[in-house]
Amino acid sequence: MNTALYIARRYLFAKKSTNAINIISTISVLGVFVGSAALIIILSVFNGFEEVVLKMFNTITPQLVIAPAKGKTFDPNTAYFKRLSANKSIYSYTQVLSENALLRYHDKQSVGLVKGVSTSYLKNKSLDSITIQGKFVIQNSGGPNAVIGSAIQNYLMVNTNDPFTQLQVFSPRKGIKTSSVNPADDFVDLYIPVSGIFEVQQDFDNIAIVPLSFARRLLQEENKISSIEINLQKGIDADDFKDVIQEQLGPGFIVKDRIEQNKALYNILGTEKWAVYIILTFILIIAIFNIIGSLTMLVIDKLKDIAILSSLGAGKNLIKKIFLFEGMMITMAGCIFGLLVGFGFCLMQQKFGWIKMSQENLLISNAYPIGLKWKDFLLVFVTVSIFSFMASALSSNLSVKNINNLNQDL
Repeated sequence: MNTALYIARRYLFAKKSTNAINIISTISVLGVFVGSAALIIILSVFNGFEEVVLKMFNTITPQLVIAPAKGKTFDPNTAYFKRLSANKSIYSYTQVLSENALLRYHDKQSVGLVKGVSTSYLKNKSLDSITIQGKFVIQNSGGPNAVIGSAIQNYLMVNTNDPFTQLQVFSPRKGIKTSSVNPADDFVDLYIPVSGIFEVQQDFDNIAIVPLSFARRLLQEENKISSIEINLQKGIDADDFKDVIQEQLGPGFIVKDRIEQNKALYNILGTEKWAVYIILTFILIIAIFNIIGSLTMLVIDKLKDIAILSSLGAGKNLIKKIFLFEGMMITMAGCIFGLLVGFGFCLMQQKFGWIKMSQENLLISNAYPIGLKWKDFLLVFVTVSIFSFMASALSSNLSVKNINNLNQDL
């Protein structure tokens, strides 16, 4: 066994002549223990919230979106897009025609995005999970229906149970160069019943989803579309599929994955998590550097032992390694126990949901969500190891100075 490691292990469990050394060492271990456990628990909670938010967003956000690089619309009836729609790797291939329009219900009106989608859009079985009123139906035997976001519903006070009042949609009529005597002639004016209300997030809740045929009549667009939304079969890598499509389409089209479609969301989630990590790491550093006081007192307590080791031929490097290993063992013991306790707490929270949130939260369960990632455990372990090494190295250098002072006194 390594001599320095062996002696450090003996010092770790040996009885100290001064009880204050044991107290400071215990405080150091507890500080690292609590800091490590808190850090892994907080990171896991952020992972849980991230999973919940992304799950809601992914319900209405496709894996890939194809849009023109210039302009608003393009022709989907080319040979390439026909082959693409028949690709067996694709689960749903949805043609989308969207544009802002004026929405009116009773005496209230608001501007919203009218999104016309083809029938394959309904292959998404998760749409019911975001429907808070009515049903997610855009076509039935009675004709086209609209499913609107909660932001529109809250502003217009739409009642899905009222079959006699429909949503009125206005869009500027194409080809009108001068205003008509009657301003109403400048707009296409259509009515559509509202079958359901969905809720995801403010940016999405200002959308009215309608059948593609309705959007074509409203926007007077017979053939062209705004985009194509693609969801892939299970097991198909979206990034690889995206690269293939982008290469085949060339610079005339842009293919976006979910991260590119929601850059702001992903940036916010990542920034918040790293901000919390940095703040808790500073607290953890304070706990780790308590080891300096513990090792300094241990050096004073073991000066005679060190003198004996020096007389037996132990060099300064060996003495430094002893206290370096001593400090590392104290802090890493706290880190390992903290990670184990944090892991156990996260498992219990996942299973039993001990810690509750506000009862008013309707989007997710009342228990705080937990998402365990091995990378977070590795991150905390590496963080503690680095700062533990720095603190222990500083303490070992101080020990050598004390040894030199002892030799001068002798």
